[in-house]
Amino acid sequence: MGEVIVEPIEKFGLGEKSRSKTLFSKVGIVGCGSVGQNIALLISQKELEVVFIELSDEKIKRAFQEIENELDVMIDHWGMTLGEKRAIISRIHGYLGYEHLRDCDLVIEVIRSKTRDQRISSRKEVFKNIEKFVSPESIIATNAATIAITELSSELEHKDRSVNLHFLTNAPNARMIEVARSIYTSDEVYDRVSKFVRMLGKVLVPVQESPGLISIRVFVTMVNEACEILMEGVATKSDVDTTMRIGLGQSMGPFELADKIGLDKVERWMDNLYYEFGDIKYKASPVIKRLVRAHQYGRANGKGFYDYDESGKKIS
Repeated sequence: MGEVIVEPIEKFGLGEKSRSKTLFSKVGIVGCGSVGQNIALLISQKELEVVFIELSDEKIKRAFQEIENELDVMIDHWGMTLGEKRAIISRIHGYLGYEHLRDCDLVIEVIRSKTRDQRISSRKEVFKNIEKFVSPESIIATNAATIAITELSSELEHKDRSVNLHFLTNAPNARMIEVARSIYTSDEVYDRVSKFVRMLGKVLVPVQESPGLISIRVFVTMVNEACEILMEGVATKSDVDTTMRIGLGQSMGPFELADKIGLDKVERWMDNLYYEFGDIKYKASPVIKRLVRAHQYGRANGKGFYDYDESGKKIS
């Protein structure tokens, strides 16, 4: 008989280094406003630990309060139990320092910048701060849709680890995530991100790197055209939204969805795309600009294309 060779079972398992490359047990989020909160909830509901970073204790407390409010809505309308709510909250942790991202397998940047200059420089700074603490195998992603991931990752030591991971948090029942790789993104990182999207129960839509991806480019042109129809007196806001909902099967009309997203955010998207492409179709309609100048942003502050009560319900 030949010699029997005994090999340790560990050889067939995942070593520590391999495990970090294939599994997602902890996900970091930088910025926990409304979009960051939605992403945190989505990930935590899949029994993954979430660590988010904010600028102050006040913002951390506010984020948790708003997350709890959203879970209470799920209890009231979607049959979530109190125990499930407690379990979800227990997996979400908020901190002030980037060092708390140290053990994250994936970190998603979800910050909000008010000016065109800040949108690049501030995110680049966030990327570099993340890289100081996470392992070389950790993935660094942005949720920003109108900024090229190649530009954001250009100053990282490990440029191949970055990807654009765009969650459509403002669209009701969105079952997909847009994913765009940079010039540098490795096949391994893209494959791992693809697994992560499937772990969340979402459909991955691959997109070639382009500001606006698919969703934002189509959405802002639709809103601009809806504003043209309104200014020409062809139809009322309500009739435009009804046509898109009932006639074309959309869950929300363009004015309703713009109010939900926030008109200030919609205007920034348009400004970014107009700056990138120079195409007039992306230039924000005067209707949107007038509302934003009046600080009428939509649901968030009770007045946009429509008026809303304190609970965010449309009243006119």
